[in-house]
Amino acid sequence: MHILALESSCDDTAASVIKVKRGQATCLSHIHFSQIRTHAKYGGVIPEVAAREHAVTVVPTFQEALRKAHIPLRVIDLLAVTQGPGLAPALSVGIDAGRILSGLFSIPLVGINHIEGHIASVWPCKGLRGGYAKPPELPALALVVSGGHTELLLVRKLGQYRLLGKTRDDAAGESFDKVATLLGFPYPGGPEISKRAQQGNPRAIAFPRPMLNDPSLDLSFSGLKTAVRYLLDKKKKRSTAYVADVCASFERAVVDVLIAKTLRAAEQANPKSVLLVGGVAANTLLRNDLAAKCKEIRLPLFTAPQQLTADNATMIGLAAAFNKHSSGSRIKWKTMEAQPGWELGR
Repeated sequence: MHILALESSCDDTAASVIKVKRGQATCLSHIHFSQIRTHAKYGGVIPEVAAREHAVTVVPTFQEALRKAHIPLRVIDLLAVTQGPGLAPALSVGIDAGRILSGLFSIPLVGINHIEGHIASVWPCKGLRGGYAKPPELPALALVVSGGHTELLLVRKLGQYRLLGKTRDDAAGESFDKVATLLGFPYPGGPEISKRAQQGNPRAIAFPRPMLNDPSLDLSFSGLKTAVRYLLDKKKKRSTAYVADVCASFERAVVDVLIAKTLRAAEQANPKSVLLVGGVAANTLLRNDLAAKCKEIRLPLFTAPQQLTADNATMIGLAAAFNKHSSGSRIKWKTMEAQPGWELGR
């Protein structure tokens, strides 16, 4: 089976071709077009602008995916598109492309949850650097940390989830970008915070750890962002060393909360493995510290390969390949619509 997957949930247009044979997935192409330069001048993603960019790039992107995979469209057995969650205007472009291809060429179409795609990114796939030979043992505890989502989910299998906790306000990735804006870094500022943090002292500033002692598995990062703002308001002149300390102390606070909540969830849910996925999963401090903690409690940690941490179509194709429920519930191209608020585990 050959799957052509499309992703357009936010500001990345992506397409991928996945080959599935005897239960083994192989990535034949992994094409990604970023809109960062377009949105940098606005300081964040503008949904209507993102949709216009997707409309321009979606056809060349999937054409390049097919070309690089050396696969003609007639060989594709299944179309997989991100149906939600995400920005409605952006989602609609990818969905419409899938619907047109499905209707014109009679190819079955399936809508995939973007978060499920992130979870599927740790499933085995040949052709990717840093992938795994075997899937995680289930049930697994998934820490999903991306620009717009921070969730803890119990994964019984792909397609079957229980939501354990989520952020009540800002997601971890959003807090990184908002603090970066306060520091005057260009969008997206999260990677710049991590870069500066390497030169700073993570204990220099005692930032709060919101909801750290709350018995629930929910998280909150809005108060931490506010604490950074108040601190910066009091100190208008900032040396390079001081900014590095702010970045290091802020990053340390976020990672402390994420790890503490994950360990608490592991104690309550008793999983057989832990998954770290999403854009913020690329953060070196989070990856290394969570790996050390999981080793202490003897739980294997599966982290998304670096090229699959950001939004991409390969993870959407993997979700379609390994989630038998999704790939069996194919939607007629005439009826598929975007689900911008689609949540897993509800």
